[in-house]
Amino acid sequence: MGPSMASGWGMKDLAEDAGFNGGDSKMVQFDTERISGTKIEFAWKSVSSVQSRMGPTRRPVATRTVALSLESKDLLGLQQVPFVVKLLISNCMIKFTVLQNHFLIPPEDFTQNPDYNFRGREQECVSLIKKCKNLKEFKQAHAQTLKLGIFWSSFVASNLVATCALSNWGSMDYACSIFRQIEEPGSFAFNHMIRGHVKDMNLEQALQMFDEMLDCGVEPDNFTYPTLLKACANLPALKEGKQVHGHSVKLGFGDDLFVQNSLINMYGKCGEISLSCAVFDKMVQRSVASWSALIAAHASLGMWGKCLEIFRGMSSEGCWRAEESILVNVVSACTHLGALDLGRCTHGSLLRTMSGLNFVVETSLIDMYVKCGSLNKGLFLFQRMTEKNQISYGVMISGLAMHRQGPKALKLFDEMLEQGLKPDDVAYVGVLSACSHAGLVEEGLKYFGRMKLEHGVVPTVQHYGCIVDLLSRVGKLKEAYELINNISIEPNEVLWRTLLNACRVHQNVEIGEVAARELSLLDSGNAGDYVVLSNLYAQSHSWGDVAKTRKEMMCKGLIQTPGFSMVEMKRKVYRFVSQDVSFPKCDGIYEMIHQMEWQLKFEGYSPDTSVVLHDVGKEEKRRRLSSHSQKLAIAFALIHSSQGSPIRIVRNVRMCSDCHIYTKLISSIYDCEITVRDRNQFHHFKDGTCSCRDCYR
Repeated sequence: MGPSMASGWGMKDLAEDAGFNGGDSKMVQFDTERISGTKIEFAWKSVSSVQSRMGPTRRPVATRTVALSLESKDLLGLQQVPFVVKLLISNCMIKFTVLQNHFLIPPEDFTQNPDYNFRGREQECVSLIKKCKNLKEFKQAHAQTLKLGIFWSSFVASNLVATCALSNWGSMDYACSIFRQIEEPGSFAFNHMIRGHVKDMNLEQALQMFDEMLDCGVEPDNFTYPTLLKACANLPALKEGKQVHGHSVKLGFGDDLFVQNSLINMYGKCGEISLSCAVFDKMVQRSVASWSALIAAHASLGMWGKCLEIFRGMSSEGCWRAEESILVNVVSACTHLGALDLGRCTHGSLLRTMSGLNFVVETSLIDMYVKCGSLNKGLFLFQRMTEKNQISYGVMISGLAMHRQGPKALKLFDEMLEQGLKPDDVAYVGVLSACSHAGLVEEGLKYFGRMKLEHGVVPTVQHYGCIVDLLSRVGKLKEAYELINNISIEPNEVLWRTLLNACRVHQNVEIGEVAARELSLLDSGNAGDYVVLSNLYAQSHSWGDVAKTRKEMMCKGLIQTPGFSMVEMKRKVYRFVSQDVSFPKCDGIYEMIHQMEWQLKFEGYSPDTSVVLHDVGKEEKRRRLSSHSQKLAIAFALIHSSQGSPIRIVRNVRMCSDCHIYTKLISSIYDCEITVRDRNQFHHFKDGTCSCRDCYR
């Protein structure tokens, strides 16, 4: 015999909860209710109203009893039962079933009933769960599983957890409450709880859930480890990632393709690229996702040349078709390396692979074309975009700034405002950079004032850096120094480094020494700061200070990153450093340099030896100038391209005055267009002139 409802949830209480507190409900009087297995017995008395001196009174007429199954679907079809009783019995049974399951009172083994189609009910409920479009519908489906008494099915309960944890409208709190009611959750439920935490970026909770999984004696499977490794990658947590790696090998999943792909990604995001490569090299079987993970791992560390090398290796195998994620990373690599030809090919592959380019891909392509020197193509794609937002406008404004198209950048910014788009801090960095490159001091200061007053954008270090650069370019070093000292935020190395570089350009040793001292106090550990200060001293022929600065840099163990120039030829990027002799057939390059210098003499070219800031003889200075990395790159391009073909070069440092004059004359002599992107801006050389109008500093 089951428990009596009268002892816990009485019929009277359930009737009141159901809203039957008056009217027809007064025509019945409940006596007892009793539950046995899947049966409920109800007993009631019909009541008649009798008029007396004291007024109308109610008297029991007869006692009736009925026994019903909890699974009965035809409660209201009972013969000779008052309608109100039918309603109360229906609500009572639903209420009891919900309470019974909610408070974890397991029902008796109703699956033994031959009339109960358990598997069918399971499938119906799971189908209902998967059709839910919001949390409200899901809760109704959850209630239905409780009503039908099949929540105790691990299949149904696990699907409830999975749907609630992974749906966009889901709730991890609600999923956790369901999960805690499962008596013995299996790997399916644990895996989806871990995935749900990772989806919501509750990464530490995901790792804790894995610990709980092991504590409960539930064995992980090949679906467990990829999600865990994703959590370790996003934290990042290298130590935990290695532990998960070891655990997967211990359980025999070390050679699983999905686990290996996740390991490549995890080690890459944790900065251990050598371990990513080690996992990839040991793979017996690979997929497109394996190549994608390896390329993404190198991209996350800015190893763009290696990204293209891996992509070429993948393409050479001839059995892989690059997916969108690979192509997007290749586009990013082309952007950083200035590889326009390969970028064009990748653009074509994207058009063939995707039915329609999404916003992120379109913006990446615009950025690639602009930063590879093809400004017109970038503008063309921008104008064709069906929807533009602050990000796309910001990319285009910054691109125009790099190409010294200041007025056009400001016009585009005004267009963005007319479209009703509110500019963000990135858009204003582009605007201020445009003013700086174009020498628009008044306009730059005006936009800087509007930034906070009109649009509520709080100035950051990047914005102050643009203003310092703006003032420094026109020689207002004192004003720039005062601005740094009076800003509301703590000046960082970016601001002082901008000022130091400007002092070298304008040969202001006094303020330059102050900027260098501040950088030293910040302990930036940047060898370039010492090199700039050393060059500043060299310009004033203070060779003692030059030696002192160089010695201090060496004592601190700082090594300068050498300046280099990259040029793309036949979809491959070649890199040169000054006085480079490591390149195959370098004799041919230096022979070309000799021919170029011979022709330059007829154009009146004389090397500007003042840019060689070393205490050496004039002939040695000439020799060093002739093998600057940019000149080597130009010579290589002229050898390996047809006459009149455009040449595109990317530098990691600013162009010196001698290379600027040299490149202008070469563009005229060899009748070719040469585009050079240095650290700050583009230079378009054609017919002996440059787009910067000789304002290359």
